[in-house]
Formats: sequence, structure tokens, C-alpha cells
Amino acid sequence: MPKSKKTVSKKDSSPSENENEVQKPETSSKKHEDKTSAEVHPSEDQTASVSNEDVGKVNDVSKLSIAHEIVVNQNFAVEKSNLPEDSLESKFVETMYNAFWDHLKDQLSQTPPDFSCALELIKNIKQILMSLLLPRQNRLRNEIEEALDLDLLRQETEHGALDVPHLSNYILNLMALMCAPVRDEAVQELENIKDPVQLLRGIFQVLGLMKMDMVNYTIKNIRPYLQEHSVQYERAKFQELLDKQPDLLDCTTKWMTRAAKELITSLASVSSAPGTSSGTISSFPTPKPDPDPPSLTTVLYQGYLNLVLRDHGNDEFPETLLMDKARLQNMRSKLRHLTILASVLLVARSFSCGVLFNSPEFVDKLKCITKALTEEFSSKPEESMLSVSEQVSQEIHQGLQDTGLTALSSENRASLVGQLRNIAKKENCIRTIIEQRIHLFLKCCLIRGMQESLLDFPGGLLFIEPELAELGWKFVNLMHHNQHVFSPYYAEILKNIISPPNEEENEEKPIK
Repeated sequence: MPKSKKTVSKKDSSPSENENEVQKPETSSKKHEDKTSAEVHPSEDQTASVSNEDVGKVNDVSKLSIAHEIVVNQNFAVEKSNLPEDSLESKFVETMYNAFWDHLKDQLSQTPPDFSCALELIKNIKQILMSLLLPRQNRLRNEIEEALDLDLLRQETEHGALDVPHLSNYILNLMALMCAPVRDEAVQELENIKDPVQLLRGIFQVLGLMKMDMVNYTIKNIRPYLQEHSVQYERAKFQELLDKQPDLLDCTTKWMTRAAKELITSLASVSSAPGTSSGTISSFPTPKPDPDPPSLTTVLYQGYLNLVLRDHGNDEFPETLLMDKARLQNMRSKLRHLTILASVLLVARSFSCGVLFNSPEFVDKLKCITKALTEEFSSKPEESMLSVSEQVSQEIHQGLQDTGLTALSSENRASLVGQLRNIAKKENCIRTIIEQRIHLFLKCCLIRGMQESLLDFPGGLLFIEPELAELGWKFVNLMHHNQHVFSPYYAEILKNIISPPNEEENEEKPIK
């Protein structure tokens, strides 16, 4: 590369040259402020042999999943991929990565220097810089092509004349021009690094963050468009997958069939109940006609509730909700913890004369204690509730003393501890009541809407209202989006469930 080549800097950029203006992505998230947390690694060769059809399916699913995530998750952003720090994979990657930079250092320290690895790094850096340019920045694109001409640089390496510090300085000027404001400090710190190997390593680290910034900037800009057209886009992409895989709705059909049968059984039991008049049970039950088949909306709501309220173990998940499987499982886990939390608070309140629970600070303290001690409730319910009972009873005992009230007697304290420990049992009556009320609340959210449901919040759940309301909003929005996207498929499935085609040849009787 000619030494006289003009380097790019912010001062050199003319405001009138629109092609060279770099629109910096706005990145303010704390998650992205760690300068050394993300590094760019060369892509690994694909060793598995896969067909073009399989690759196409994977690409279709990936596009659909990413678009869906952007729409339903307002906080969605690309972040660095983190392996567990103490995992074998993490240690292996770190060891290999350090070995590469040590190898580069050895090459540059030779006499004469070996620039083969350095040239490969510069090639990767050039590709990353090019990917960060906007389509209109043709002049800057041409300048980078000329300044980082790989053929010319290869000739310089053959003659041992590659000027790595000069190239690094040029790249740093480009990064200062192109990075988001949050990366300015990181780029400036790189300018103070004199060791060429450490400088190249730092450049790769910051470029990795800049790539994430650009992706998230793009996501931010396309989200309004995706939200406006998400239903049509997701439905079209799913139809493409269905065309390639005709049995793609098998699990969805089973899921809807179970929900429909549950509703029909419930309606049948209600219709066969004794007739009533003015609230008095009649001595002679009045026969009622068979109930009408459940509507599509009713079946879907029952199916949605089943997914978030029941642990289906290894049951097959409906294909139309596979992209939300982890999200729904997380909701189910949170609901379980909220059930335990509300049960603990309800029991604790009955032993505090209601006085302590008039203090939001005291309630928040008990909530924090309970949440922390029940993190492993799923695997260790008895141990978790033993810890909760001891800590909560102590807090109530001390709280009553601090407010000048009569502290818990030994009998009352033992009773409190016993009732709290019993919450570990699934059949515990308080826990069962709380579960029923949470289930009813979510059902009302789907049917009546969130606003109306919040105005009629179930008793016993007031202390977890913020957490439950937040979860309810997410659940309702997610399910309504799913219903809008896949309603044509759901309607056809329910039609076949209620009145299967070729009834004479079908072994199973239609649901009526």
C-alpha cells in the first residue's frame, strides 16, 4: 500500500459528501459496553454433509424465527454468544484463541517477519469494514478497496515490506468514523496500544461489537415494518415450510384435538347437571340438548392455557408455537414461582394481624426473601420451603416486636412454620386455591382483555399483581399474535376435528 495514501479521519469527511457520511447506529445498551467481551472468530468449515433441500429448510426456519422474535420481543437484540465460563468448551475456545495470537506474535518476531497470518487478518478486517458500510457509501467503499488492496498487500508481504502499524492506524481511523458513539472510547483506547499483535487483537474485539451495533440498528429500523406486515410474512413463510413438509401440522392437530375434547367434556357435564330455577335445585332434572361444538376461539384459548399451565413433559409441541416454546416454558416456570410466592404471603399475612402488610417495604422484603430461597423449588421443594419458613417466621416475629405489638408465641410460630412448609406439597389447599385463581385470571385476560381483568383482580393475588400483570400482558399479546398468524390453519383443523372428512372410512367417531 502506498505510504502516501490519505487516511480517513473525521476531519477529512466533508459534510457535503453524502456518500462518505456514516450513519452511526445508536447503541446505548449496557450489555454492549464491554469492549473486550466480543471477538470476531473465523468461521468454521462445515464438515457435515447436508442436502440443498435441508439447507433451504434451515434457512426458511431461521428467517421465520428471527422475524417472529423481532416482532414479539421488543427487547430483542443481538448479543455476544457466551459459553459458560467454567465449561470445557469455553476453556478450549480461549486456549485456541490465545494460541493463534501467540503464533501471530512469533511470526512477526521472526527475521525477516512472516506476514502470512497478518495478511489473513487484514483480509477479514476488510470484509467486516465493508459489511458495516451503507449502500450509498460508494466512495468510501472504493477508498477501502484501494487502501486495503489484497493483491498489493500480498506483494508487499513477499518483499517483507508490509507496514502493519500504518495499516492499523488507517483501520483505526475508519473505525472512529464508522462506530457508534458508545464505541468511541474503545477505539480511542486502541490508539494507545503500541504492540502490533495486541492492537490487531483489540481491533477484532471492537469490530465484533460494531457488527452487533449495526445488526441491532438494522433491527430497530425494520421492526415497525415487520410489526405492520408480520402476520402476512409469518403466514407466508410457514406455508412455504408446509409445502415442503405436508405433515408439519400433525402435533398442532393433536394439541387442538385435546383442547376440544376437554371443552366438550366440560360442556357435557354442565348440560347434564340438575336444572335450576331461581337458585333452587329442581327435584326433576330437565333434559337438555347436546351442547353446540366449541368455537375456534374457545378451543384455542383452552389450548393456549394448557401449554402455559400444565407441564406436558416430553409431549410433542404444536408446530405453530415451536418458536415460542422456550418463552411459554419460561412463563410456566414464572407462574409456578408466583404461585408459591402468593401462597407464602397469604399465610404470612394471617399471622401478622395485617399490620405489617400495610407497609410496602415489609412486603417487598418478604417477597425478595421468598424469591431468593425458592429459586430451586422445582428440584428441592421441601428444602426450599424449610428455609422460607424459618426466615419468614423470623421476619414476622421481629417485625411485630419492632412495631410494639405482641410477638409470635412459640405455638403460633410453630404453626406458621408448619403451614409454610406444607406449601411444598402439591395438594396443599392454599397453594391449590392460588393456582385456581391465577388460572382464572389468565383465562379472563384472554377472554375479556387485560384492562378489564386488572380492574377485577382476584383476591389473594394482590401482593403479586405487578408480576402477574406483566406476565399476563406478555401471554395475551403472544397468543393473540399467534392466533392472527395461524387462524386459517386452526380453522381447517377444527373443522376436521368436529366433522372429519370421509366419516364412513374414519375409524374414530367425530366429536359432537
